[in-house]
Amino acid sequence: MSLLQGVKDVNHRIFGGYAELLRIPHAARFTVGSVIACMPFPMVGMTMTIMTQQYYGNYSLAGALTAVQAIAGAVVGPLLGTLVDRFGQRQVSIPTIVIWMLAAVSFVTCVRAQVTPWILFCIVPFFAAVPPWGAMSRARWTYLMGNDRAGVNRALSLSGVFDEAMWVVGNPLASTLAVISGFLAMSFTGICVLIGALMFLTEMTTCPPSQSDLAREAGVSRKEFREREAEKAKELRAQTAAEDARVHAKSQGLSDAEVEAAGKAAYERSMSGIKDSIWGPGLIAVCATWFGLGAFQSAAGISIIAFATEANMKQYTGFVFACFSISSLTGALLYGAKNWTIPLWKRFYVCLAVLNIGIGSFLFARHLWVIMVIYLIIGVCQSPTWINGNQLMLHLVPQTRFTEGMAWMGAMNSIGASAGSAVAGVFIDRAGSHGGFAVVTALAFVSLAIALLGFKQIKTSTETPVLTEISA
Repeated sequence: MSLLQGVKDVNHRIFGGYAELLRIPHAARFTVGSVIACMPFPMVGMTMTIMTQQYYGNYSLAGALTAVQAIAGAVVGPLLGTLVDRFGQRQVSIPTIVIWMLAAVSFVTCVRAQVTPWILFCIVPFFAAVPPWGAMSRARWTYLMGNDRAGVNRALSLSGVFDEAMWVVGNPLASTLAVISGFLAMSFTGICVLIGALMFLTEMTTCPPSQSDLAREAGVSRKEFREREAEKAKELRAQTAAEDARVHAKSQGLSDAEVEAAGKAAYERSMSGIKDSIWGPGLIAVCATWFGLGAFQSAAGISIIAFATEANMKQYTGFVFACFSISSLTGALLYGAKNWTIPLWKRFYVCLAVLNIGIGSFLFARHLWVIMVIYLIIGVCQSPTWINGNQLMLHLVPQTRFTEGMAWMGAMNSIGASAGSAVAGVFIDRAGSHGGFAVVTALAFVSLAIALLGFKQIKTSTETPVLTEISA
């Protein structure tokens, strides 16, 4: 009986909060809709790689095309996010979806016709025309939860779990359908986009107002509204900087007068617009590590496809990637359910080492199922690694520049992913999947070595933090 009660307690602790969120009116609809609409993320990259290899027999071309897609996504994604904030989710998403649909039809048609590769390079950037479903869903949760900070954190964790679930479903579907027919795989993806978009965009009661809506309500132009909001944000940043300075001064045992003086100086400095550089050894190491993380993981993806193709098991590649996503999803659930007392820097380096060394060991695998087992084992550290990296930003950069630090980290990961797939494609064409895995191993260990360069600052800043850690 006690065992059953214990299982119920664990289940309630992990899933109870998520269930409460989904019972909020209309919440399940837009959350599930955003996940279905996100299917291009796991499916298009794999479909593109498999189709290009089938029709052109060239992994270098496949890697280069996915690299171009990743770079285009890194450039266009923030732009689409800005447009959504200004004009609204529906207003930006509908024309963006039309562009993506045209790109999908054009790509499949051209690949099957085996056109000159430069035409494919002209089409692929338009695959970046994907509405930022994840960001828009998180914006709705933030708007819906209001000032409930605990509720917002729980909702963002739920969004992360759904994101992992999308990869669990999308990867095996992509590999299976693409082996049968690239046209079938891309058509299925398009149907998912349409269904998800209808679920998400027709639910407007939870949609946060855009800058245009707020400006209209205030009776001012959008430019005047942005200027007014910028002034408010500047004042808030200054107040936050002052409070941080007071907390830091107080932790050093300074007198009340000195604490207030430190707060006043920080406030005036922030209002003056002067910024200190955030580029210390810790942030440089984390960004470089995230570049390497994206590089060796994307290189591993294309190398696994090559390995499975050589073994006549290409139809199973999606299941291998799904195992990684399932394991990562499990890691996210368990990691977020525990209140960790182990220092953040230890958790960061342990999870990163497990992930890097595990993927680096693919070089010695002799069967696809061995890679799947390795993925199952190390995948539990995937989500915690990202969570720890996000938390490191709270310690390595000022709170008022947290978004800036996160933006650099995400951009470096996207650029790394594009570089990794391109380099691995060249080596695969020259030496087969073994050459690709050699690139993966080299990138994994270089990434880990780079992370160790910022060890001193990361360890110091997280052992004696000024900022409070947020829960996963």
